Amino acid sequence: MTMSIKSNEMDKLLKGLALSNEAFTSHYPGEPHDRQAVHTIYGGAQLFKSNTAVRIGELSQKAVQTYAPNFCAFAKAMHWPGHESMPHDADKIAVLDKNIAHESEGFKTKDPELWLAHSVYHRMCDKLQKEAVEDFRIDFEDGYGNRPDEEEDGDAEHTAKEVVKGMQENTLPPFIGIRIKPFNEQLKKRSLRSMDIFISTVLSESGGKLPDNFVVTLPKVSWPQEVAALVEAFEYLEDNNGLAHGTLKLEIMIETTQAIMGPNGQSMLPPLLKAAKGRCIGAHFGTYDYTALCQITAEYQEMDHPACDFALHMMKVAYGNTGIFLSNGATNIMPVGPHSAKEGDLSAEQEAENQDVVHRAWRLSQKHINHSLRHAYYQGWDLHPGQVPVRYSSVYYFFLKGLEQNLLRLKSFMDKAAQATLVGDVFDDAATGQGLLNYFLRGMNCGAISVEEALETGLSLDEFRTRSFAKILDMRRDAHAS
Repeated sequence: MTMSIKSNEMDKLLKGLALSNEAFTSHYPGEPHDRQAVHTIYGGAQLFKSNTAVRIGELSQKAVQTYAPNFCAFAKAMHWPGHESMPHDADKIAVLDKNIAHESEGFKTKDPELWLAHSVYHRMCDKLQKEAVEDFRIDFEDGYGNRPDEEEDGDAEHTAKEVVKGMQENTLPPFIGIRIKPFNEQLKKRSLRSMDIFISTVLSESGGKLPDNFVVTLPKVSWPQEVAALVEAFEYLEDNNGLAHGTLKLEIMIETTQAIMGPNGQSMLPPLLKAAKGRCIGAHFGTYDYTALCQITAEYQEMDHPACDFALHMMKVAYGNTGIFLSNGATNIMPVGPHSAKEGDLSAEQEAENQDVVHRAWRLSQKHINHSLRHAYYQGWDLHPGQVPVRYSSVYYFFLKGLEQNLLRLKSFMDKAAQATLVGDVFDDAATGQGLLNYFLRGMNCGAISVEEALETGLSLDEFRTRSFAKILDMRRDAHAS
């Protein structure tokens, strides 16, 4: 065998590639393996209480009970496939409900649309009872407005104490944080002051502890220096409160055209992330500010506008495999009927009008969420308790409709990978394996897929917990070798 590259020349080439590969891996560590919430609910700081998440759950359940009290009614409201042939009579639905519950596997085969509607509805209702809110952002920006300094100081302190109370009573959602005001010239001091008061009060009242998965959201980011200033403020807070370096995390909101394209004709998205110095865990798209800056009129400011798709794809390209989560925006049409029961007993006509308005708002939210899911945005904003059922039903429908197919795909995929491992071959399609694994991880995290269903893939719970297809192959290789 003849080779022309000398040994020392080959070593030089390999060392150079090793340095390059190391730098690439450092910048692109891969998709995050932590749990990602499927939504973030924003609420004004002036309204936040320690039991806000609990209350949202109660209101979400009430909305379902009022406007879709059974799975057939919900399927009809959402226009799910097969809804036209589903019964209207409550007694017939009750019998059908019990039959499907007792013969789930049979209905999955003989009437998959009916099984799917039944499964999504009941898993959604169960989720609303157990954990209606996955992520909540206490808002000092648009949901709060501009108030006198004395009032905002008081709200920042009071809200912090409510958070500590929620920590003690275990009423906070799994993820929580605050959205501060933007760092523009008019609001930068107010923004930093509110954050300082809030975080310092939480630490003082809790004995130096922050809530689990606490994050600070910085809105309307356009310039790396804004992110760098927030990081510097974090460092001061950590040093002055005895927190370990890197404790405080941030999210950025991409809602200006300047964040997508800077003055030099280059995307500002990578510099924004670099300025965070490893503290950024997510980027949220702000639909309405962005479309307004694109001069899109109010009638067409919707989440599925092509201008939004462009920005979302830019975020995907810039932030893919960087280890941060991405989130889409919110539907701004609220599922609220025009007639309030507080005015007195409603007529049948008024109840029907309320139901029609709510169902139309639900279907619009579903349309937007489905659009986001198809573009691989698995998280979005919810602004009202009545939107929460649609968030879960849409996400659950998305995952459950492909459950059987993906069960077979992952099982077959693992069998092929195991066979390659046994004979010493390199299995080089790990990206597909990780994609299938991510489907089940996301489905299980949000409650769409049960652990029992996921185990039908042939993977163990310990293997799922690695959250890594490559690690699963390594575990199986080591087990075979021993």
